[in-house]
Amino acid sequence: MADGPENVLFAPFGGQAPDPELFLSSVLDGWERQQRAKDFSPTTIRSRRRLVLAMVDFTGHYPWDWTMADADEFFSHARGVRNLSHSTVRSYQGAIKLFCDYACDSRYDWSEQAATLFGRVFGQIVTELNKVTHAHPTDARPAKRPFTQRELQEFFDLADLEVHRILDSGRRGALAAWRDSVAFKTAYGWGLRVNELRHLQQVDFSRNNRAPYLGDHGVLRVRWGKPHRGSAKKVRTVLTVWQWTADTIHDWVERGLPRYGYPITDLFPTSTGGLLSETHLIHKLRTLVDELGFPPGLDLHSFRRAYATNLITGEGFDVTFVQLQLGHEHASTTSIYSLPSPDYQRLALERAHDRTLAAARQPRNEHRSTP
Repeated sequence: MADGPENVLFAPFGGQAPDPELFLSSVLDGWERQQRAKDFSPTTIRSRRRLVLAMVDFTGHYPWDWTMADADEFFSHARGVRNLSHSTVRSYQGAIKLFCDYACDSRYDWSEQAATLFGRVFGQIVTELNKVTHAHPTDARPAKRPFTQRELQEFFDLADLEVHRILDSGRRGALAAWRDSVAFKTAYGWGLRVNELRHLQQVDFSRNNRAPYLGDHGVLRVRWGKPHRGSAKKVRTVLTVWQWTADTIHDWVERGLPRYGYPITDLFPTSTGGLLSETHLIHKLRTLVDELGFPPGLDLHSFRRAYATNLITGEGFDVTFVQLQLGHEHASTTSIYSLPSPDYQRLALERAHDRTLAAARQPRNEHRSTP
């Protein structure tokens, strides 16, 4: 019926009933090609395909038989019974909506073929009536928070102390503890996500001609940034802000990294030459945080939160600059981090008191004229 291989009519021959499983597989294959053309990642495409099949299994209906009631039941079960997060359910709805948009599009003829084969057509089942609203600029859980400046200092001091404790005890693992300490400082020093941190390599650092005092670590090229809607990894450039972070990386590259052998390209390798795992970093962070007795709410992303909060509210950097550093698409996302931290509020109050006391100590001008 159609000319191209994308739209082939599955007409029954020999009196056999049409095969819905074969037809559904063909629709999903076509949707996969369409997503690849839009540069979505293979992982995203596979997860969306599994989601469509999961909804078919849950509802007992094929997509051309789906109704809004099916969608309501599927998503309410995901939220209420499976206890999936708000953001996860919203992403599920977005994937199903994209699939329905594709299947309903007359340019692909899938609805026409479904009508011929099964007497039904595709319809959009995710609308404003049942779609999870995105009322907030972030889906982050309120319990999650940034490190305060005091907590950061105590955390980094304990991470450094862990190296000496291992050396003094004669146990193995001092090099790994040193690597973890530098990794945590790097996550904070450049405001990195955990996956960006894990994939760092030596070649990602370069000089900043405007800041030669930072040496070879004045600019960081992040090549594994968070993708937009499943597309390829986003690349961004992060400028080094603090001298101590450049010194930390320089010391690690010169004295620590060569102990893993040569050549080494990854900045934070394992003893077997693999990538440092997120599970290991989480376990190490929890161990140190528990030993320090910090209040709950801290995770690996707390370093990134602390970086942005300190730049905006602590040191007065412009939100646009911090937005570019973090790789946020919208300034509204960056402004989330502009909520004053306790340290910022305390310092601001101290500065206000100092100004008041300084003004009170100034000698009064007895000959001042009345305005």
